[in-house]
Amino acid sequence: MEDLSAQAAGCKLCALGETRRSIVFGEGNPRASLMLVGEAPGEKEDETGKPFVGPAGRILNKILDEAGIHREDVYITGVVKCRPPKNRLPKKAEVTACVPFLEKQIELIRPGIIVCLGSFATQTLLDPKAKITEVRGKWFEEGGIKIMPTYHPAAVFHDQEKLDAIREDFRQVKAAYETLK
Repeated sequence: MEDLSAQAAGCKLCALGETRRSIVFGEGNPRASLMLVGEAPGEKEDETGKPFVGPAGRILNKILDEAGIHREDVYITGVVKCRPPKNRLPKKAEVTACVPFLEKQIELIRPGIIVCLGSFATQTLLDPKAKITEVRGKWFEEGGIKIMPTYHPAAVFHDQEKLDAIREDFRQVKAAYETLK
């Protein structure tokens, strides 16, 4: 994993490599049975080099705590490892450059469960046409890994009711996670 992280740190396959402050490769247990995948780093993540440390990260931490899942036991990463300017959605070329890093992370960690945080991660890992409102809270399986799409924690800023849906999804994740321990 360290070699892969070093490769990502030196990556210049897309323009984001020129504008980032930090690579946000991922953090957590490299042998985690539960992996969380978000979209791309935001401002706080770009400053610190750590995923989900800004406002959405505080919501994620609260959700994990409520579900009885310890952040240090899971592995957290994003589809894209560098912050897109002004937090715009990553472009296709940026995703194409980063997806091999994500695929290798999944291969090395070999999680039993992946939670896709938001539609971007869901569309990248499951189906480019997936609609988060239709697939969230449902289980899928790819390559022997159970995958649960849910809303991105930042969605709560625009619609507080999504918090209950995310909590419900993480209750299912916790139950499945317990069977893997």
